[in-house]
Amino acid sequence: MSQLQSALGLLGLCLLAWASGGFRRGVRWQVLVAGIGGQVILGILILYVPPVRAVFSTIGDGVSALARATQAGTSLVFGYLGGAPLPFQETAPGASFVLFFQALPLVLLVGALSALLYHWRVLPFIVGLMAHGLRRSFGLGGAAGFSVAANVFVGMVEAPLLIRAWLGRLTLSELFVVMVAGLATISGNMLVVYATMISAVVPDAAGQLLAASIIAAPASVMAALLMRPATEAPTDGEGQMALPLYTSSMEALVQGTQDGLQLLLGIMASLIVFVALVALVNMALEPLLGITLQGIAAWAFRPLALLMGVPWAESGIVAASLGVKTVINEFVSYLNLAQSGGAGLSERSRLILTYALCGFTNIGSLGIMLGGMNAMCPERRPDILRLGWPSLWAATLACCMTGATVGLLTPG
Repeated sequence: MSQLQSALGLLGLCLLAWASGGFRRGVRWQVLVAGIGGQVILGILILYVPPVRAVFSTIGDGVSALARATQAGTSLVFGYLGGAPLPFQETAPGASFVLFFQALPLVLLVGALSALLYHWRVLPFIVGLMAHGLRRSFGLGGAAGFSVAANVFVGMVEAPLLIRAWLGRLTLSELFVVMVAGLATISGNMLVVYATMISAVVPDAAGQLLAASIIAAPASVMAALLMRPATEAPTDGEGQMALPLYTSSMEALVQGTQDGLQLLLGIMASLIVFVALVALVNMALEPLLGITLQGIAAWAFRPLALLMGVPWAESGIVAASLGVKTVINEFVSYLNLAQSGGAGLSERSRLILTYALCGFTNIGSLGIMLGGMNAMCPERRPDILRLGWPSLWAATLACCMTGATVGLLTPG
């Protein structure tokens, strides 16, 4: 029964995306077939085909190795604050954990390794294969398909940067696809951080998050094309998309580390500011209305939780987490999931929530993406700004589609 709820919910989310675009004409059946079929087929391969599942399990072991290696560095630099043995007795379990010194530095190592894999042409090769599949299934132009595929591994600003030469020539529909995909997925470095955080709550967390980000690629394209169908010929761009960024492996390591440091500081600043702002708004709302922003968001997102296949009794918890993700960011939502241990949720609902949270669908990330894309392509500034809020909503629906897909494939 719960799987049927997810199946009907997946169709309902598609209908909601089409309705959000004003029931525009021109939606091709190919989009629905490729979108729903692509999500389900990828989900079956990743969750139930032993060789593929073994690959994703190996990825999870690799993430654990990265976390241990990072702790060796943080222990040397920060001592017990970075994970070295405590010089005193811990009075409360987990009290010695310091987020900035123990979890976030993982961004530095992953940033450096990602840059090195890019320079060695490993990432461009994988992305190129995925982009080819998206072009064949959805009829996307080469540039838009490459950007969507790249978003599985890099952030919502870095992926458009790889197709910067084509941004000005994208159709409005393709530009919307690029923006939605940027918000509906997470970058590789943040995937590793989140997997480390929730590993005790979600089995094979790294493999599950990578699966969610991969499944989100067809989901984001489908949600975008349902809201804004392609009415013009696709933009070309079949040539070499992955432009050289580094002259040597050493430069890739150094530049990747510097980029990781900027991201690390940005995460720290965003967490402080957005958590503080939400707390400030709650201080004003709670005495006057007896409700918080999280409470409002939990009420608003409850229908989406039900559409994903979450039982009514657990839908309030899932909706509240989705609300925190949108109002603050997914980092805080995953942190809350790790700290609560998924209390009040069944294993199936925890898995659905893990997939639904896997995306940069929050107001802060939208601002980062708009700023980056406006700087890259100032001549499209009016179009980029006009598509901003719709892209956040479409990406939210795409993330919920991935949750519905895993709910469909997971027995209750």
